[in-house]
Amino acid sequence: MFPGGGKQLQDIQKKMQKMQAEMSKQQKEIEAKTFTASSGGGMVTVTMNGKYEVTDLKINPEAVDPDDVEMLEDLILAALKDVFTTAYKEIEDDMSKITGGFKIPGLF
Repeated sequence: MFPGGGKQLQDIQKKMQKMQAEMSKQQKEIEAKTFTASSGGGMVTVTMNGKYEVTDLKINPEAVDPDDVEMLEDLILAALKDVFTTAYKEIEDDMSKITGGFKIPGLF
């Protein structure tokens, strides 16, 4: 089945175990990270962790105009989109260093 017999299979298993340990370590480091983005020149700021959980939302009181709620909604959406995009890209980059760019479904 494998040229070289069981030794080659053992080497492959060792490499996979090492990669799995590295990915697990990297995943913990990613989950501990925080990502922040703002919109409207700092009128709305969103903070998120590496688990894609929004942990903080700051709204400058000057952004609150009862006659223009739509603007505030747009600022919040823009900040959320930016923080998710930033986090996803950084997490994907970090994990690809371990996987060599190989996409593993469900990993990130």
